[in-house]
Amino acid sequence: MKRILSTLVCFALTFTSIADTLRLSEPATQDAQTETFGIKIDHSLPKLTMENLVVDSSLHLAKPFQVEARIAKVCQKKGCFFIAQQGQHILRVSFRDYSFFIPTDSSGKTVTLAGELVEKKLSPEQVAHFKTDLESASDVLKPGLVYEIVADSVKIPRSW
Repeated sequence: MKRILSTLVCFALTFTSIADTLRLSEPATQDAQTETFGIKIDHSLPKLTMENLVVDSSLHLAKPFQVEARIAKVCQKKGCFFIAQQGQHILRVSFRDYSFFIPTDSSGKTVTLAGELVEKKLSPEQVAHFKTDLESASDVLKPGLVYEIVADSVKIPRSW
């Protein structure tokens, strides 16, 4: 009886997790290990680190690059942005022209993304909105002048 109950609980948790995941975009490309959202990644782009982007931000503005980072948090409303982290270096990532989204269960995954760095001014209202979408009271996002990544591609490992 305990084994049956345990199996039912595991099934219910798995079903709930799948049901709670929102996928508003189909992958542009996929293979057995990954899904790429947006457009296919251009692997000829220069590879940077989050440290490069955070420490020398002005040197990388509006120049295409690729970077590997962990998704610290993803928008839980639509998957329309995420917080990328590599060590202590953190940047918000949005998607070019709001043209694609990533699955809302992507937090914790290490992804490769291609895009460019932009400078933006965030209002307190925008920051509050982003925090609500992240379902987090984190101090990662703050009002004022910020640097963000606008991604054209995000390559995410598949969940099993």
